[in-house]
Formats: sequence, C-alpha cells, structure tokens
Amino acid sequence: MLKQRVITAIILLAILLPALFYPRPEPFCVLAAVAIAAASWEWGRMQALAQVQSLGLALLMLLACAASWAAGLWSTATPLLWLLGGGAWVLLGAWMLARGVSGWGQMSRSLRLCAGFLALWLAWLGICQARMVGSNFLLSIMVLVWVADVFAYFTGRAFGGRIFARKLAPSISPGKSWEGVLGGMAGVLVLAFVWVGADTAWQAPVLSLYSRLARQGGALLVLAALMLAAMSVVGDLVESLVKRSAGVKDSSALLPGHGGVLDRIDALLPTFPLAMMLNAVLG
Repeated sequence: MLKQRVITAIILLAILLPALFYPRPEPFCVLAAVAIAAASWEWGRMQALAQVQSLGLALLMLLACAASWAAGLWSTATPLLWLLGGGAWVLLGAWMLARGVSGWGQMSRSLRLCAGFLALWLAWLGICQARMVGSNFLLSIMVLVWVADVFAYFTGRAFGGRIFARKLAPSISPGKSWEGVLGGMAGVLVLAFVWVGADTAWQAPVLSLYSRLARQGGALLVLAALMLAAMSVVGDLVESLVKRSAGVKDSSALLPGHGGVLDRIDALLPTFPLAMMLNAVLG
C-alpha cells in the first residue's frame, strides 16, 4: 500500500508541478477541470447513479467548466459569488453535519446531485482564479489544507482521547479527535506566520493569502487561518458523511493507494471559496 501511495504521489507531482509553475495559468486550470470532472463521476456513483449516468455527470462538469471559461469567469474576480459560496459552505456544512448520515440519505437524489455538482464547480472556479492571482497565492491555500491534515493526523495519533473524552464526530468519522483538530489548527498558524516571513524575505512579487491577511493585522491573520483550517475539517467530514451514507470506504480507486479524487480534494472544496471570499473582502 505504501509503495502504491508513493508511486501515485510521484506521478501526480510530475504532472501537476510543471503546470503549476508554467508562466501561463491555462495548463493548470485544464488539469484542474479534468480532476473535478473525475470527482463528479465519483459523486454520481456515490449517489447511486448508473455508470453511464455518472460519466454523463462528468461530461456535464467539463461542459460547465468550458462555458465558464468561454464567459471569462475563470479569470474574472467574482466577489459576490465568493461571498455567497463561502457563506453557503459555513451554514450548509454545519447543517449537514448536524443532520448526520441519516439526514443526508433523506434528501432527494436530485438535490444531492446538484449540491455536489455546484460545490465541485465552485472549487474549480476558485482554483482557476487563485492561479490567475499567482502560483504563490494558490499554493498558500493548497498547502494550508495539507498541513492541517498532516498535523491533525499526527496530533490525533499522539494525543487523541487524552484531553477530550468525546470524539469529534463519532457517527461520521470515528477516527477523528478534537485533539487532532487543534493540532491541525496549530500547524496552520505556524505555516501562516512562516509564509509571511518568507514572502518578506524573498520579496515575493505575488503575495500569499497569509501576507494579504497580515497587511490588515495579525489578529485577522490568526482568525482567518483558524477558520480556514476548521472549514477544511468540515469538507473532510462532509465527504466522510456522504461515503458512509453510500456504504463505501473510498470515493473510487482512481488513485492507487490514495482512494479517489474526492478523497484527496474534499478539504479543498470549502477552503477555496472561503479563501477567495477573504481575498475579495480584502480587495
């Protein structure tokens, strides 16, 4: 399993890194559209669609991305969209987790399909607009999610259950602990301040999200970093809820050793709209 994970990770990096640092944003946005389309196929399968219907959903996502590209949405700032999308993730994410696995299953399939489709499309748009700002800005959002996940994993393994008796969401993801969440948040705070220092030391031509927040004061940087770290956990829990409702362990087997595309991007789905919302508010 470990060998498969490493090989898959190396192949993905070999594809993504050249596109990420290419002078133009188009290659990375195209790759992101392909990944989001694959995640749409997985979403369809988890909502009990037939194979052909799930492929149709993936094709529909590619068409939606192409239409957004043709309309210029992928490269045009959309502050109102990010305010609505970010707010929706905060409110609806909390509502979904409160209702639990049974509540998700009680919703109509059409509504579930539309909700997932919109969340995936919004994430793609956020990725594209972040890449238009610059690679440093885009990476600062993506690495936040990875650091939150890594720190949460190791903190949870080391201290899970020793401080808080109750698990984070035992009916959705029994392995997650409050200690892990706090560890993830601490890791993100360290990342934020280190990145601000690196931007200053290297005189980054394009500022990271953290440096943009820090310009408004350290308190805002701390609060925003904590919120984004918390919402990355919400994204992870929401996907776990959906998988538990569908009775599957992984969203698919597209990425050997890693599960599916959704398993790798679930925490990014709320994080990008909220990060772009913060960027829009900051002007």
